[in-house]
Amino acid sequence: MSTISLNSGARMPNILCLASYEKGHRFLVEAKRLGCQVYLLTSSNLKDASWPRESLDDILLMPGDQSEWNLGDMLVAVAHLCRHVRLDRVVALDDFDLEKAALIREHFRIPGLGESRTRYFRDKLAMRMGAEAGGIRVPPFTSTANYIDITRFVDSVRPPWVLKPRLMAGAIGIRKIDTRDEAWERIHALGDQQSFYVLEQFIPGDIFHVDSLWSGGKAVCAFASAYGTPPLEVTQNGGVFSTRLLPRHSALARNLLGINESVLKLFGLADGVSHSEFIRSNATGELSFLETSARVGGAHIPELIEAGTGVNLWAEWARLECSLVTGSAYSIPEVRDEHAGLLVSLVRQEWPDTSVFSDPEVVWKLEKRHHVGLVVTSPDNSRVAALIDSYTELVRKDFHASAPPREKAGF
Repeated sequence: MSTISLNSGARMPNILCLASYEKGHRFLVEAKRLGCQVYLLTSSNLKDASWPRESLDDILLMPGDQSEWNLGDMLVAVAHLCRHVRLDRVVALDDFDLEKAALIREHFRIPGLGESRTRYFRDKLAMRMGAEAGGIRVPPFTSTANYIDITRFVDSVRPPWVLKPRLMAGAIGIRKIDTRDEAWERIHALGDQQSFYVLEQFIPGDIFHVDSLWSGGKAVCAFASAYGTPPLEVTQNGGVFSTRLLPRHSALARNLLGINESVLKLFGLADGVSHSEFIRSNATGELSFLETSARVGGAHIPELIEAGTGVNLWAEWARLECSLVTGSAYSIPEVRDEHAGLLVSLVRQEWPDTSVFSDPEVVWKLEKRHHVGLVVTSPDNSRVAALIDSYTELVRKDFHASAPPREKAGF
């Protein structure tokens, strides 16, 4: 168990959490357990979601979904709250909340990532330019704002390429491009949205992620994992999502943790959480930085990490945020060193029968309509790999369904 030693008579923090989608329950529950006043700002279409209401002091609702929020109205709503509540921290529970949270911090002068710094954790062009300027390897890329830059890129960098929205999350809206003519066709089709994209060389290779918690400008814990089928391929072609924790002391894990630390120090993440992704080229074996974020990883990666290490990143983030305000001591819980793997898939059945996943190493199952998900753990890394491989084939054969690639946010 991590510890927070409260100063005598310290006022407990008031924390405003932003949630464009239903997530972060464990953060909300833990913050309230610690004695914080917890306020949730979310969309009106989520008012009936299964929020842990006993952990919330109030819920502020914005009309429509997250894409319809009026930022001026959002500031007014928060201003009304601030008349009676002195906010100490603003927490973005999802990628799409980061800019909103930064705007609130800037307007009300609340500590945390401001608008400029937040760009490095949301804007794929800012990430690439910042990393490259700091000497960190990234795939060749160009902004799509200027025709001269685009021409120079498509004439000098071999295809295939990927056209990526700068401000989307994960693989949403990404398109793979094979020819120069197709690149120009897709770029022209963007119209007034052209400057909101980045064009990058597609590098075949293995994709990895590092999930970390930072305090005082240092990583207090970080965990490296390897995806199975690359997430872009799962999104574009359908497939089963999987990922496995890498052996903690392996050379690959150490290299990934080192690059991740360089990136996040360069981008200025002092306190908080991050999910970063990297690629190892099939051709050269070199690791390159792909993207990062200032939030907990999605797709049930927190369940994977907790199963293998005992660390729940949502709960630890809440404890960290509380300690920042109270000036109390924060320490990470003891970290276990087990191997773990995660599998998640869309399935044909509305409520699939998951009793076939019956090995004793299965420690968690997802309960969600039209989905299968599970986590396995073992002291033996090869056992985890074998189970994930066999379950993946079973899901493909008896359960799997696919959906068209998402062009915008939403699930």
